[in-house]
Amino acid sequence: MALLDNNKDVLPLASIAEILNAKIRTLRMYEDKGLLPKKKDSKKLYSISDIKIVAFVHYLASVKKINANGIKYIIEMLNTNMDEKNREEFLVTVEEKMEKISTSDINEVEII
Repeated sequence: MALLDNNKDVLPLASIAEILNAKIRTLRMYEDKGLLPKKKDSKKLYSISDIKIVAFVHYLASVKKINANGIKYIIEMLNTNMDEKNREEFLVTVEEKMEKISTSDINEVEII
């Protein structure tokens, strides 16, 4: 049995929207604003690891009501001031907190 490569780009944004119980239109808006991991391929597939970043962006926008510039700054800080291990631990902690929030508590943000 082959091991799962969490960094291989295999998921379209529509699948991630379904996983996060978010609107595809909202995630495409994040993508257009440059808040999601950059993809060189025209297919714009995302990895399992990318889902944590997409979920974090969605959390910041929809729950914490942070605008696009604020989210860009936070993501930049994560990428430049944290090593990979600490960043991963931080995203796991955020993911655990997000799981405690019911989907009825999250209001979709259509405009950042």
